Amino acid sequence: MDDFNPISQGIRELIFQWEPKLSLLDSAVISERRNNQNRTIKQITGHMVDSATNNIHRVVHLQYQPNPLIYPDYANLGMNDKWIAIQDYQHEDWNSLVQLWKYLNLHYSYIILIMDNSKLEYEWITATNKHVTLKDMVIDYLRHLKLHLNEIEELMNM
Repeated sequence: MDDFNPISQGIRELIFQWEPKLSLLDSAVISERRNNQNRTIKQITGHMVDSATNNIHRVVHLQYQPNPLIYPDYANLGMNDKWIAIQDYQHEDWNSLVQLWKYLNLHYSYIILIMDNSKLEYEWITATNKHVTLKDMVIDYLRHLKLHLNEIEELMNM
């Protein structure tokens, strides 16, 4: 799959659908309701920020580093919770966090359109020694974004 337009467009649609919803949420809703991982909406949003930044860096590194790429894996082995805690998303300014989420994802939706297609089979080696191609990583991003937005929606509807 050389054409990532549908993925990029899907990310953009979610951003423009969700930014107003997120911005209007009450402070108690974003700070007190917790999912089955004991994360608040603020923390889930922070995790999505981490996901965007890490994926941006992987997309860039996979296009110029030696293949396969050994790159830090924040999401496996429980590290994503450490990232959430260290950055203290629970106390981050909500509007700033929503805007950071928005613009990082807009940037990601852009860079996946301009990737070097000759590198799509380059691999990133995860912390669990799984080999993930650049192509598969990009394809999975939209699913991951939807997963966390669905978690937020469940918490909004509690």
